[in-house]
Amino acid sequence: MSEGDSVGESVHGKPSVVYRFFSRLGQIYQSWLDKSTPYTAVRWIVTLGLSFIYMIRVYLLQGWYIVTYALGIYHLNLFIAFLSPKVDPSLMEDSDDGPSLPTRQNEEFRPFIRRLPEFKFWHSATKGILVAMACTFFEAFNVPVFWPILVMYFIMLFCITMKRQIKHMIKYRYIPFTHGKRKYKGKEDVGKTFAS
Repeated sequence: MSEGDSVGESVHGKPSVVYRFFSRLGQIYQSWLDKSTPYTAVRWIVTLGLSFIYMIRVYLLQGWYIVTYALGIYHLNLFIAFLSPKVDPSLMEDSDDGPSLPTRQNEEFRPFIRRLPEFKFWHSATKGILVAMACTFFEAFNVPVFWPILVMYFIMLFCITMKRQIKHMIKYRYIPFTHGKRKYKGKEDVGKTFAS
Protein backbone atom coordinates (compact mmCIF):
# COMPACT_ATOMS: atom_id res chain seq x y z
CA MET A 1 0.00 0.00 0.00
CA SER A 2 1.30 3.39 -0.84
CA GLU A 3 0.89 6.55 1.16
CA GLY A 4 -2.66 7.93 1.00
CA ASP A 5 -4.36 4.61 0.16
CA SER A 6 -6.24 4.23 3.44
CA VAL A 7 -9.78 5.50 3.73
CA GLY A 8 -10.05 9.25 4.30
CA GLU A 9 -6.37 10.03 4.00
CA SER A 10 -4.94 12.55 1.60
CA VAL A 11 -1.58 12.21 -0.16
CA HIS A 12 0.31 13.67 2.81
CA GLY A 13 -1.05 11.20 5.41
CA LYS A 14 -3.49 13.63 7.05
CA PRO A 15 -7.23 13.01 6.84
CA SER A 16 -8.83 14.85 3.94
CA VAL A 17 -11.13 17.82 4.53
CA VAL A 18 -14.16 15.88 3.29
CA TYR A 19 -13.39 12.93 5.57
CA ARG A 20 -12.92 15.22 8.58
CA PHE A 21 -16.17 17.07 7.79
CA PHE A 22 -18.29 13.90 7.57
CA SER A 23 -16.52 12.39 10.56
CA ARG A 24 -17.32 15.46 12.65
CA LEU A 25 -20.89 15.51 11.32
CA GLY A 26 -21.29 11.87 12.39
CA GLN A 27 -19.95 12.69 15.86
CA ILE A 28 -22.42 15.56 16.28
CA TYR A 29 -25.30 13.34 15.10
CA GLN A 30 -24.30 10.58 17.53
CA SER A 31 -24.01 13.12 20.33
CA TRP A 32 -27.58 14.31 19.72
CA LEU A 33 -28.78 10.70 19.66
CA ASP A 34 -27.01 10.00 22.95
CA LYS A 35 -28.54 13.09 24.56
CA SER A 36 -32.05 12.08 23.40
CA THR A 37 -31.87 8.54 24.81
CA PRO A 38 -33.49 9.17 28.24
CA TYR A 39 -36.36 11.24 26.80
CA THR A 40 -38.54 8.41 25.44
CA ALA A 41 -41.85 10.30 25.44
CA VAL A 42 -40.37 13.40 23.79
CA ARG A 43 -38.70 11.30 21.08
CA TRP A 44 -41.96 9.54 20.22
CA ILE A 45 -43.95 12.80 20.26
CA VAL A 46 -41.48 14.28 17.75
CA THR A 47 -41.78 11.16 15.59
CA LEU A 48 -45.58 11.30 15.70
CA GLY A 49 -45.38 15.01 14.81
CA LEU A 50 -43.18 14.23 11.81
CA SER A 51 -45.59 11.48 10.80
CA PHE A 52 -48.51 13.91 11.04
CA ILE A 53 -46.65 16.48 8.91
CA TYR A 54 -45.89 13.76 6.36
CA MET A 55 -49.54 12.69 6.20
CA ILE A 56 -50.68 16.30 5.72
CA ARG A 57 -48.12 16.71 2.93
CA VAL A 58 -49.32 13.55 1.16
CA TYR A 59 -52.95 14.64 1.57
CA LEU A 60 -52.34 18.13 0.20
CA LEU A 61 -50.23 16.90 -2.73
CA GLN A 62 -52.68 14.07 -3.53
CA GLY A 63 -49.91 11.67 -4.51
CA TRP A 64 -46.97 9.53 -3.41
CA TYR A 65 -49.26 6.75 -2.21
CA ILE A 66 -46.72 4.05 -3.07
CA VAL A 67 -44.17 5.79 -0.85
CA THR A 68 -46.73 5.96 1.96
CA TYR A 69 -47.58 2.28 1.49
CA ALA A 70 -43.88 1.35 1.60
CA LEU A 71 -43.49 3.44 4.78
CA GLY A 72 -46.44 1.63 6.35
CA ILE A 73 -45.00 -1.79 5.50
CA TYR A 74 -41.63 -0.71 6.88
CA HIS A 75 -43.21 0.48 10.13
CA LEU A 76 -45.20 -2.76 10.40
CA ASN A 77 -41.99 -4.75 9.98
CA LEU A 78 -40.30 -2.68 12.70
CA PHE A 79 -43.28 -3.11 15.02
CA ILE A 80 -43.28 -6.91 14.60
CA ALA A 81 -39.55 -7.00 15.37
CA PHE A 82 -40.23 -4.80 18.43
CA LEU A 83 -42.87 -7.26 19.70
CA SER A 84 -40.77 -10.38 19.02
CA PRO A 85 -38.34 -11.93 21.48
CA LYS A 86 -34.65 -11.84 20.66
CA VAL A 87 -34.45 -15.62 20.86
CA ASP A 88 -37.42 -17.21 19.09
CA PRO A 89 -38.93 -19.83 21.45
CA SER A 90 -40.08 -21.98 18.52
CA LEU A 91 -36.46 -22.44 17.47
CA MET A 92 -35.35 -23.14 21.06
CA GLU A 93 -38.07 -25.75 21.65
CA ASP A 94 -35.89 -28.80 20.98
CA SER A 95 -32.52 -27.53 22.15
CA ASP A 96 -31.59 -26.72 25.74
CA ASP A 97 -28.67 -24.41 25.05
CA GLY A 98 -29.02 -20.68 25.59
CA PRO A 99 -31.62 -18.60 27.40
CA SER A 100 -35.31 -19.19 26.91
CA LEU A 101 -38.53 -17.59 28.05
CA PRO A 102 -40.17 -19.02 31.18
CA THR A 103 -43.17 -21.18 30.28
CA ARG A 104 -44.40 -22.13 33.78
CA GLN A 105 -45.39 -19.99 36.73
CA ASN A 106 -42.71 -21.42 39.03
CA GLU A 107 -39.79 -20.82 36.66
CA GLU A 108 -37.24 -18.13 37.34
CA PHE A 109 -38.06 -14.61 36.10
CA ARG A 110 -36.38 -13.71 32.85
CA PRO A 111 -37.01 -10.26 31.44
CA PHE A 112 -38.37 -9.96 27.93
CA ILE A 113 -35.51 -9.13 25.57
CA ARG A 114 -36.71 -7.70 22.28
CA ARG A 115 -35.35 -8.49 18.85
CA LEU A 116 -35.49 -4.74 18.12
CA PRO A 117 -34.93 -2.49 21.17
CA GLU A 118 -37.15 0.57 21.67
CA PHE A 119 -34.43 3.09 20.82
CA LYS A 120 -33.54 1.38 17.54
CA PHE A 121 -37.25 1.06 16.76
CA TRP A 122 -37.72 4.80 17.28
CA HIS A 123 -34.57 5.68 15.35
CA SER A 124 -35.47 3.49 12.36
CA ALA A 125 -39.09 4.68 12.31
CA THR A 126 -38.00 8.34 12.37
CA LYS A 127 -35.44 7.79 9.62
CA GLY A 128 -38.11 6.05 7.57
CA ILE A 129 -40.46 9.02 7.88
CA LEU A 130 -37.69 11.44 6.90
CA VAL A 131 -36.73 9.35 3.86
CA ALA A 132 -40.39 9.13 2.80
CA MET A 133 -40.73 12.89 3.26
CA ALA A 134 -37.66 13.43 1.07
CA CYS A 135 -39.18 11.14 -1.60
CA THR A 136 -42.22 13.41 -1.84
CA PHE A 137 -39.98 16.14 -3.29
CA PHE A 138 -39.21 14.01 -6.36
CA GLU A 139 -41.84 13.43 -9.02
CA ALA A 140 -40.23 10.12 -10.00
CA PHE A 141 -41.65 8.54 -6.81
CA ASN A 142 -45.19 9.73 -7.58
CA VAL A 143 -46.39 6.53 -9.26
CA PRO A 144 -50.08 6.74 -10.20
CA VAL A 145 -52.01 4.11 -8.28
CA PHE A 146 -55.56 3.57 -7.01
CA TRP A 147 -54.92 4.27 -3.33
CA PRO A 148 -58.00 2.54 -1.79
CA ILE A 149 -56.63 -0.81 -2.94
CA LEU A 150 -53.34 -0.07 -1.15
CA VAL A 151 -55.22 0.87 2.03
CA MET A 152 -57.30 -2.32 1.91
CA TYR A 153 -54.23 -4.44 1.24
CA PHE A 154 -52.32 -2.80 4.10
CA ILE A 155 -55.21 -3.34 6.55
CA MET A 156 -55.47 -6.99 5.47
CA LEU A 157 -51.70 -7.47 5.80
CA PHE A 158 -51.71 -5.78 9.23
CA CYS A 159 -54.53 -8.00 10.52
CA ILE A 160 -52.97 -11.23 9.25
CA THR A 161 -49.53 -10.34 10.60
CA MET A 162 -50.82 -9.27 14.01
CA LYS A 163 -53.01 -12.38 14.27
CA ARG A 164 -49.96 -14.56 13.62
CA GLN A 165 -47.90 -12.59 16.17
CA ILE A 166 -50.60 -12.84 18.85
CA LYS A 167 -50.95 -16.60 18.26
CA HIS A 168 -47.17 -16.89 18.67
CA MET A 169 -47.36 -14.93 21.95
CA ILE A 170 -50.16 -17.17 23.26
CA LYS A 171 -48.47 -20.41 22.17
CA TYR A 172 -45.14 -19.58 23.84
CA ARG A 173 -46.67 -17.63 26.74
CA TYR A 174 -44.82 -14.38 26.56
CA ILE A 175 -45.94 -10.79 26.88
CA PRO A 176 -43.71 -8.20 25.18
CA PHE A 177 -44.38 -5.62 27.90
CA THR A 178 -42.93 -6.62 31.27
CA HIS A 179 -42.67 -4.31 34.23
CA GLY A 180 -40.07 -6.19 36.22
CA LYS A 181 -40.03 -9.13 38.57
CA ARG A 182 -43.08 -9.79 40.74
CA LYS A 183 -42.63 -8.95 44.39
CA TYR A 184 -44.23 -11.28 46.86
CA LYS A 185 -45.18 -10.07 50.32
CA GLY A 186 -44.34 -12.22 53.28
CA LYS A 187 -45.78 -12.18 56.77
CA GLU A 188 -45.84 -8.87 58.59
CA ASP A 189 -42.81 -8.24 60.79
CA VAL A 190 -44.13 -7.33 64.23
CA GLY A 191 -40.70 -6.39 65.54
CA LYS A 192 -40.57 -8.91 68.43
CA THR A 193 -37.23 -10.54 69.15
CA PHE A 194 -36.50 -13.75 70.93
CA ALA A 195 -34.59 -13.57 74.18
CA SER A 196 -32.10 -16.33 74.80
